[in-house]
This record gives sequence, C-alpha cells and structure tokens, in this order.
Amino acid sequence: MSFVLGIDTSNYTTSCTLLDTADMRVRSCKKLLPVKQGERGLRQSDAVFHHTKQLPELMKQLFDKKYDLSAVGYSYAPRCTEGSYMPCFLVGENVAQAVSLACGADLEKTSHQVGHILAALYSCGKLDMLSSDKPFAAFHVSGGTTDLLLCEPDKAKLINITQIGGSRDLKGGQAIDRTGVRLGLSFPCGKELERLASESEHKIKPKASVDGLYCSLSGIENQCMKLIDESCSVADVAAYCIDCVCLAVEKMTVNLRHEYKDIPIIFAGGVMSNRFIKSKLEKYGSFAEPEFSSDNAVGVAVYAAIRKGKIKI
Repeated sequence: MSFVLGIDTSNYTTSCTLLDTADMRVRSCKKLLPVKQGERGLRQSDAVFHHTKQLPELMKQLFDKKYDLSAVGYSYAPRCTEGSYMPCFLVGENVAQAVSLACGADLEKTSHQVGHILAALYSCGKLDMLSSDKPFAAFHVSGGTTDLLLCEPDKAKLINITQIGGSRDLKGGQAIDRTGVRLGLSFPCGKELERLASESEHKIKPKASVDGLYCSLSGIENQCMKLIDESCSVADVAAYCIDCVCLAVEKMTVNLRHEYKDIPIIFAGGVMSNRFIKSKLEKYGSFAEPEFSSDNAVGVAVYAAIRKGKIKI
C-alpha cells in the first residue's frame, strides 16, 4: 500500500491531501487564508506568509501516522500557460520538493486549474474520461477564473487544455465576493452569500451579457451595488448576484451545446459548489461535491498518481 501526497497553495486556501493508491480514498486538510474584514483578498506577500505558517500545521494534522509515500504532486501556477505565475504557489512547490527528496518519492507538478478539473472528475467518478479518445468541456469558475475549457485526453501529458470561452472582464467569484464584502460578509463570501440567498424568493429577474462562449460579468457587480444603494434586502441582492452568474454560465452552456453538440461537460471551481447554481445547471453536466469544487489538493494528488503510474484509469 502506498500513498500520494498532493499540495496546493492558492491565493485562497492552503491544502494538502493523501491519496491511498489501493482504494482511491483521500484524506485531506485545508484552511482558508485569513483576510481582514472589509478587504477583498490578499496581496501575494501576505498569501505567501500565511501559507508558510499554515502548511506545516496542516501537514502535521494530515500525517497522523507514518505513511509510505510513493509520489508527491503540487500545483506550480494558476494555469498551464506561458506566463501564468503567482508567488503563493512557491510555498507548496518548496515543501513538495523537500518531502520528495526526504522520502525518495517521485515528484510531479501541474497547474491549479488542472487540479480543479481532476478533483471534479474524481468526485464524479469520471476519471476514465482521461483514458478516452474523446474530448470533454470544463467550466472552471472561481474567484480568479471564469474559463470554459476544451479538455483533450493525452497519453503523454494526460490532458491538454485549450480555453474556448470565459469571462472577458470580471470573474464569477469576484462578482460574488465584491457583492458579499459590500454587504458586510467576510471574504471569501460564497457560502455566506448562498445562505443569504436561501432567505430570498428570487423575485428580481437576473440578467447576463453573453456573446457565444464568452460573457461579461462586470455589469453584475454594478447592478448589485445599485441595489444595495437603493436599500434592497440583503437576501434579494445575494440571490440576484448568484442568479446572474448562474444565468451567464447557463447561456454559455447552451451555446456550447449548439457548437459542440453532445460533448460531456464538467463544472469545477469554488463557485460551482453553490447549490442554487448546481440545481439549475446539473441537467447539462456533472458537478463535483462541494469539498472537491472549492480549492483542494485532491486533483494534484490524482494527477501525480496517474502520471507516475501509481494508479490506472
């Protein structure tokens, strides 16, 4: 029996995971980065500091006993594209390399985005899509990303990703977080905004600006700020914000179906853990469980396990 360690240090969450290669079960520990009340995120220097403090604490929780590590996977950048870089990922990279050297375990890196997609596939029981010769589409919607991706299985690289759509300006998670912070919620605001939305009857008709496979979400923030200034109830503002993001993704999904016919669709990323969005869109494709939609290290562990031949799909 061997285990694969996964580490992800995004701009939101410190995450580490152990994947049991025998039964594919995972054991995970993660913790949000602390953000001061009223602020809408962290500077990279602050994110690096908090990861440096939090990751050893989480690793101590994760390794409750001695595990036989055969591989270590980590996320090195937001996307697998040239120029994609954030200093916060260096914390996870440094720890992963140190653990690999100390344990003699294989080392493998991938992007935070690939990690999200593989975590969703793992949660949905669809990892076999990576061994198919057919492409699938993935929506990656989070605080820093609203991308529509064409994912093509590749024997050498496991997966090739091409962006074919997404937001031209504000990201889905940004619209939600900025609205939430204005309402007095703590960043990131997704869960609390969802809770507030559950108290609304969703009477305000949502709007979405979509052109083919691309959308513009900046209008959502502007309209939500206007509703707040007009003393609209916080529950209705929350519901409107979520419903608008959902409508934009739905319109893009319909257009995707028109262009790519019956291509399988995976919905990934923190915003896709919202139950209102899932209830509206699950007829189009597969959703991960919330713990595998929000930032996690499961996907990078799975990636390393497959790439290093520790598991078969």
